[in-house]
Amino acid sequence: MTTFGLGDPTYMGSCGSPRRRGAAPDSARPMPARNGCIVRAAIPLLLGILGMPLSAQAGGLEQLRAFLAGTRTAHGSFDQVVVGKSSRVPQQASGTMAFARPGKFRWVYDKPYYQLIVGDGERLWIYDRDLNQVTVKTLGQALGSSPAALLAGDNALERNFVIKDAGKSDGLEWVDATPKAHESSFERVRIGFSGDLPRVMELQDSFGQTTTLKFAGLQRNPALDAEQFRFAPPKGADVVGE
Repeated sequence: MTTFGLGDPTYMGSCGSPRRRGAAPDSARPMPARNGCIVRAAIPLLLGILGMPLSAQAGGLEQLRAFLAGTRTAHGSFDQVVVGKSSRVPQQASGTMAFARPGKFRWVYDKPYYQLIVGDGERLWIYDRDLNQVTVKTLGQALGSSPAALLAGDNALERNFVIKDAGKSDGLEWVDATPKAHESSFERVRIGFSGDLPRVMELQDSFGQTTTLKFAGLQRNPALDAEQFRFAPPKGADVVGE
C-alpha cells in the first residue's frame, strides 16, 4: 500500500520521512520507511466498478463515486515513482495491492526492498523486514483523511476531503481530492480514470515530493482470502505504537 507520507502510515507512497535518521527527505527510499507511508494506500490505493459500465463521457468525479459504490474488493499491481522537490533522479518501487472495503487492505512492496502494510479493519500494521520492526496504529485514526481512505475506506468522501473534477488530460479523467484535516502529511491527491477504472494516483506531500502510482492488472470484485488482511508480528520483531 507506502507510507499511504512518511510520518503517516496510511499514505500510499513515500512521504518524505527519511528511512534512517539524519537523512534529508529527498534521500528517503521510494516507499514507507520505519513508520510506513499510504496508500499510505496506499493508501492507495488500491479496484472495481458498477456492473453497468459508465458512459465514456463520464467525468472523473462521477466515475470515482460509481467506483466506490460498486467496489467491495480489488486486486492488482502497481509501479511507484517518487520525485523530490530538488528534482533528483526519481526513486522507483513496485509491488501488489488488494483491499476489501471498508478498511481492510494489503499493500506489498517487493522492490527495491520488502515492506508490508496491512489494515485488518481495526488496526494498521507496517512491517519493515530489513529493520525487523512492526509499527501499529488504530486504523480509524490512521485511515482518516489519507489517500487510502479514497480506495479502502467508506463512502463518506466529503467528510474528509474536498473533491472536485479536474478535467481530462493524458487520456484520463481526473479527480482532485484535498484533505480537510490540517495535520495531514500530504496536500493533494489526484486520481486519473479510464475505462471506468482508476489508472493513476498522484500524491503531493508536505515535503514537496510527488509520488505517482500506476495501477495494472486490476481485478474487479475478486474473491479474496481473508487471511491476507490479518497480520501477526514475526517472532523477535520490535513492535512499536499502540
